[in-house]
Amino acid sequence: MHNHEAVTKFSYEQFDLSDVKTYPLDARHNKAQAADFGRPVALGSSVGALVDSLPNILAAADFKKVVRALVEAKRTEGGILWGLGAHVVKTGVGPVLIQLMERGFVSAIAVNGAAVIHDFEIALVGATSEDVDAALGPGRFGMAEETGRLLNDAITKGIADGLGFGQSVGRFLTATHPPFAHASVLAAATRLAIPITVHVAIGTDIIHMHPAASGAALGEGSLRDFRFFVTNVSRLERGVYLNCGSAVILPEVFLKAVALSRNRGLALAQLTTVNLDFMRMYRPTTNVVARPTAGTGRGYSLVGHHEIMIPLLAAAVLELDG
Repeated sequence: MHNHEAVTKFSYEQFDLSDVKTYPLDARHNKAQAADFGRPVALGSSVGALVDSLPNILAAADFKKVVRALVEAKRTEGGILWGLGAHVVKTGVGPVLIQLMERGFVSAIAVNGAAVIHDFEIALVGATSEDVDAALGPGRFGMAEETGRLLNDAITKGIADGLGFGQSVGRFLTATHPPFAHASVLAAATRLAIPITVHVAIGTDIIHMHPAASGAALGEGSLRDFRFFVTNVSRLERGVYLNCGSAVILPEVFLKAVALSRNRGLALAQLTTVNLDFMRMYRPTTNVVARPTAGTGRGYSLVGHHEIMIPLLAAAVLELDG
């Protein structure tokens, strides 16, 4: 039998606030300080002045730290490795990245397979990014003749000659001088002797749909490039890795490269990582920003559109570098 007398009674009784304890406002720790607030920027100011005027709070503070980390990595030759997804290429920031390459802010580049396709098509015809919705129904999606035939041929021949995936495509672009090569990240990397590696999953890219595709060449080339990439990551002890626009492939590849580097006794204790994309996702946040820098380095997430953020970051870095 229940003892109903022991049950706590609830009611419409107002809580007694007469003895609530308070403390002086100026004794409290506050996360937002007026000293860190932004300042109005004068008309006609430089990009550097604009960045300096931003609040030293949250993402703006992180943006400034990333700018300084990139300039410091160049100054100390710590290395700056860029991971680029396809969206970065097709939003038109290739020329901005090429300027950074020419100014010493790119030590190596890693891309996924789709990024190669967009960059290759830009080099050939000055345009890319088909309308998938319009092309899928009629069965035309992914069936551009030159993209499928020439890219697969370049990859297969280059791998047979002992090159990596990125080297193979870069060699083709250098040899054929396509009309828009000046806008190609791969062509610029080849011209400037900057390593560019390509990391693919079989079946993910439109060139895998073409009869000329060789699984042996794609697999061997991507594995070679993975090993080149691990070597490049292993040299980032005081460097920076930026993952821009890759949600799955490059964050996974980067984590394995960090794991192999540390397996060989390379601490990467002063590594700075940056993820830049228009939304936060699990793998970049975990495998780029958090895990590789836990307890030692610094990891930053900058959320924004590539076509705005990368040119802004580049302009700030180049101005600070002088």
